[in-house]
Amino acid sequence: MRPGLIVRYISFVLLINASFMLLSALVSVCDGIGSDFFPLLLSAFITFTVGCFPFIFVPKNPNLNNKEINVFVVLAWFMSCVFGILPYVLWGGEFDVANAWFESVSGFTTTGATILTDIENIPHGLLFWRSATHYIGGVGIVLFAVLVLQSQYTTQIRLTNAEVSLLAKDNFHFKAQQLLRVIVSVYIGITLVLTALLILFGMNLFDAVNHAFSTVATGGFSTKNASISSFNSVPIGIIIIIFMIISGMHFGVIYSAITRRPKAMFSSPIIRFYLTTIGIGTVIVTISLLISGNYSDIFDAVYNSAFQVVAIASTTGFATADSTSWHPVAMCVLIYFSAQCACAGSTSGGIKVDRIYILWRSIIEQLKIRQHPNAVVSVRIANNVIDSGRVSAAMTYISLYLFITLVATFILSMFNIDLLSGFTTSLAFMGNVGPGMGQYGSLGNYAALPDTVKLTYPVFMLLGRLEIYAVFLLFLHDRHH
Repeated sequence: MRPGLIVRYISFVLLINASFMLLSALVSVCDGIGSDFFPLLLSAFITFTVGCFPFIFVPKNPNLNNKEINVFVVLAWFMSCVFGILPYVLWGGEFDVANAWFESVSGFTTTGATILTDIENIPHGLLFWRSATHYIGGVGIVLFAVLVLQSQYTTQIRLTNAEVSLLAKDNFHFKAQQLLRVIVSVYIGITLVLTALLILFGMNLFDAVNHAFSTVATGGFSTKNASISSFNSVPIGIIIIIFMIISGMHFGVIYSAITRRPKAMFSSPIIRFYLTTIGIGTVIVTISLLISGNYSDIFDAVYNSAFQVVAIASTTGFATADSTSWHPVAMCVLIYFSAQCACAGSTSGGIKVDRIYILWRSIIEQLKIRQHPNAVVSVRIANNVIDSGRVSAAMTYISLYLFITLVATFILSMFNIDLLSGFTTSLAFMGNVGPGMGQYGSLGNYAALPDTVKLTYPVFMLLGRLEIYAVFLLFLHDRHH
């Protein structure tokens, strides 16, 4: 392995971070040069300087082997999070080292969990940097891989597990430059359209851009203490619901639906399963809220149910209501979506709809075998047969994912955090969802977590964002060399 070459590629990632820090400083200038201007400017200078040195001293080499690619991906994410704390720590306020690290990792992994108790008291430049970490992280791994590892992009896509289903594999069958165009055009295009719509329906430019960044990246950082409910606007809420759903879909499917096959979005069984589960979840939550008396108006019940279900399913984590006071049935539905989340090939986290779909299809086929022992059955997605290796990989990943979540829950219980709060927080961190239940609900924050947890638990956010295996591979000895 060639550490110098890996450092050179990581430096490219740092330069991207530095450019967003500088852009955040310009936002501070537009806001009247607030207290965040010099921290952001100094952070940009430090990050840029560190990022420049490898370009000077390390020779260029476009080829990395598989091991080097994996190390690059994990370290690029880690170093982004490390340098991402600089604006927070230099500004001060609520941001000691533990809080800054938690907020930085939560931002880049698009988890959206925050330690801030008064978001609206944070200067605009720093809030923009906070949202920018979402935007960088939302499409970060794939985008960086295609930009600087074009000859090795297939391996990089495999490491991010974006191809967990045949649907994802088929829609990522583009050449390197074409894949880059697909991802960037969909990502930026959705952001621009959403920003324009939010402005049209009453948000100012600053709030619109920040919430568009958070929505399309399925992150959830808001510029308001009470999240989307602060705007008291049903049209804004409905627009964000629609774009949260879209952002949870496979980017390749969205691109195909826009450019070539409009029906592709709904002909995909994965997308249909994704939309169907959201619909069923919304109906169950709505009925439970009406029966329990949480809402007396049907429209309010449907609207708030749909918003919270989609916010959790897409891993965006915005809120229009405090779901911790909802009926236990509604909470169970939200917990399910905290595990399932959205589609492979999107910016969302979690187990992914694709694996859950394979799981359900596998259960159905097993029942058929029990009923007809001599029958030859296979798991299918549409007309495509899923080979046993792919099915086994999906089952293994789900098992490992849930096991790590239980381990995280056990650790939190050692800090006297109740079981509901501990389990849902662990799910929220692993799935990059943001809000949990109990002490850490949809309109709450994580400020009360012990510093030890704030320093160590972001590891679970990174594990979830990198889909576990990429991190584990760092510690696996390669016997072939």
